[in-house]
Amino acid sequence: MKIDRKFITGVLTGIIIVLLLNLAVKNFTVDNGQKKLAEIRKVIDKNFMGEIDEEKLKDGMYTGYVSGLEDKYSYYMNKEYFYEFLKDSEGSYVGIGVQTTIDPKDGRIVVVSIFEGSMAAKAGIQNGDKIVKVEGVTVNYGNYSEAIQLLKGEVDTKVKMLIFRESSNETFEVEVTRKNIDIPTVKGELLDDKIAYIKIFEFDRVTYNQYANTFNDLRDKGAERLIIDLRNNPGGLLDTVVKITDSLVPKGTITYIEDKYGKKSYEYSDESCINIPLVVLVNGNSASASEVLSGAVKDFGVGKLVGEKTYGKGIVQNIFRLSDGSGIKVTIAKYYTPSGICIHGKGIQPDYEVKDEKTLSGSSNYVDLPHNEDIQLQKGIEVVKSMK
Repeated sequence: MKIDRKFITGVLTGIIIVLLLNLAVKNFTVDNGQKKLAEIRKVIDKNFMGEIDEEKLKDGMYTGYVSGLEDKYSYYMNKEYFYEFLKDSEGSYVGIGVQTTIDPKDGRIVVVSIFEGSMAAKAGIQNGDKIVKVEGVTVNYGNYSEAIQLLKGEVDTKVKMLIFRESSNETFEVEVTRKNIDIPTVKGELLDDKIAYIKIFEFDRVTYNQYANTFNDLRDKGAERLIIDLRNNPGGLLDTVVKITDSLVPKGTITYIEDKYGKKSYEYSDESCINIPLVVLVNGNSASASEVLSGAVKDFGVGKLVGEKTYGKGIVQNIFRLSDGSGIKVTIAKYYTPSGICIHGKGIQPDYEVKDEKTLSGSSNYVDLPHNEDIQLQKGIEVVKSMK
């Protein structure tokens, strides 16, 4: 076959032109961006009357760039925040062993939960105590995050705090030793009629072992039925929820995710499962990994959902570490229930709908309702007792 040299020359010329055009477009975009930043900086340098923090300016630029995706689940984290984010997802840290929130009235840190056996508990700190100062630094809205970080530190070091106890109207100083803390993400108890009640607050690295130990302990005490409480559980790590779900459902697909290219990745369960009457409590704040478990339980038909329609977060994020130690969290895929349903923006409808405003985005994240006042739990008990 004779090759037309003019044709080949034309093709090569076309390819070179396309490559040069693409390079020109990229350079034009970069140059325009740099030019615009230079213009902005010129205005700031000439007119801004405050002090300029170069690192914060850069972080703001990176944050704004990722926020341009208009995806609330994708965001930039500077080096310090990224480090803390990774530690938090492990479910362990060095600290005094309390969970806190901020009082909207005065901006102080409020202790809302104390980990059993922690150094905070041994030091006599109580739920409701307000932390006025940490290491001499007065806590307010502006430095809340920094104050929380001061509570953390190196193992066996001490932190000084000024505490206000409203119940006795007293203010006092306390010194607490920091220790390694495994955050309790699971708690359980044996209810009447041999019902194991297990609440999972979130799915961290430590959660599977905490769940397995709690369930085995309750089963050894005679539990024959199970209620898993996922209300107000925002989700967490996929591999953790897959392990827990695997113990609840028979062999099959727990979930699968599909990326932007249409590539699917499956998570499977094996043959073994606990095979006892099961109820899962959910509400409008049960999201992401909580919906993976709830969706699998519903699709496999191994249990009943009680409560309110779930949040509807059917997308997956991945964490990417950047070269300087900072990172970004980016939405990379959608996930589907075993029956092939993507619940993003839809949620999962419970088998038994029971509305209760007390369990939604309020104090129940930190303070449990008495069981006899928790109408969703009471319905869950009724349902699980009726199951065979």
